[in-house]
Amino acid sequence: MPARRWGKRIVTGLVVLTLVSFSLWGLSKNVSAIPTEEYETLRIFSDVVHIIKENYTEEVDTKELIYNAVKGMLRGLDPHSSFMTPEEYKEIQIDTKGSFSGVGIEIGIRDGILTVISPIEDTPAYKAGLKAKDRIVKIDDTSTQDMSLSEAVKLIRGERGSTVTLWIMRKGFKEPRPFEIVRDVIKIKSVKWKPLEDGFGYIRVTQFQERTADDLENALNELGSKNGKLKGLILDLRNNPGGLLQQAIEVSDKFINSGVVVSTKGRVPGQTMVYEATKKGTHPYYPMIVLVNDGSASASEIVAGALQDHKRAVVLGTPTFGKGSVQTIIPLADGSAVRITISKYYTPSGRSIQAKGIEPDIIIGEEVKGHIKEKDLPRHLEEKEDDTKKKEEEKEKIKVIEKKIPKDAKEDYQLKRALDYLKSWYIFSTTMKKAM
Repeated sequence: MPARRWGKRIVTGLVVLTLVSFSLWGLSKNVSAIPTEEYETLRIFSDVVHIIKENYTEEVDTKELIYNAVKGMLRGLDPHSSFMTPEEYKEIQIDTKGSFSGVGIEIGIRDGILTVISPIEDTPAYKAGLKAKDRIVKIDDTSTQDMSLSEAVKLIRGERGSTVTLWIMRKGFKEPRPFEIVRDVIKIKSVKWKPLEDGFGYIRVTQFQERTADDLENALNELGSKNGKLKGLILDLRNNPGGLLQQAIEVSDKFINSGVVVSTKGRVPGQTMVYEATKKGTHPYYPMIVLVNDGSASASEIVAGALQDHKRAVVLGTPTFGKGSVQTIIPLADGSAVRITISKYYTPSGRSIQAKGIEPDIIIGEEVKGHIKEKDLPRHLEEKEDDTKKKEEEKEKIKVIEKKIPKDAKEDYQLKRALDYLKSWYIFSTTMKKAM
């Protein structure tokens, strides 16, 4: 895969690489007690607004001024804190439900240009022939130059049955070509599954939405997890950008019967939490491999880290993205909202994933050069590394590394190798049971 540089990624509106919980929690009640120094600083802010209103060459809207100022304030904290207008807040609420009206493409900013990351199967965009790496130069009659993702989403989405024309520049095109697409209701399936050969199963989780844990339960039951038919499972979290914290905990809980799943630590006492697994609903033990890569972030890293620390699964692939922070979304009076980083999360053994990621037990393939990870983002939160603890962890690990994937490999090589290891694991464990 060629080198890529992606900014935020959106499924016609789905902001990814974020682990969130929707909450009114965290608002300070002691708002009136503003120290004198802060009051003077706020007065400067008020004065600047007044100066702009009175002297700027064109008339400006006060709300727009305030919105822009708040956006800049939050943008200066870290890559994941942000301000959302009422429209943007509605978008993210829709996205977590996994259903919206649009064309069905995942878009991002590549080298400053609005680009298709991938069309979603069986959607209008997919049927119209849009492809990954297509560059969107116009949406209807509006140029996408310097357009933000949220602006693009607003133009691409619309009522079911209405049309939108995307002007596409593609390798081999001499000039942009129009693709007229009829919008439809897009339902993103967060869980996909299929049986593999010899009684082994495969489940892919694309993101963590409101129904992900329930859909995973259905997939496991279809594969025969509880009736002994399932010999082993491959859980694919590659390119899963994250989603809802609670869903990551519930997914992990299906395979772990006790102990810590994840813990969070923040500056305020109420932001420090420990989430534990329960025995109820836990599926039987069988060999299990989790697939990850540098696109596995946030909630995906929680699941991979929990299963790895509990020795419940072997993690295979390449090191993950490294987003180890938790955001909460706080609605405001006018329908807008603040998304703010409130804590960092830690795996059951106490490892921080922030700017480090999950290191696979079996490394197959190389990290794609040019892929941006958490550590590459400006203003990312740093985590102090305990060198002693790291050395002790490294002593315990037995690494298997296959960085070179055969050039003639036409199939999913990581999946193929995962199935090979899973079969070997199953044969070895059943043989050992007979010998005891």
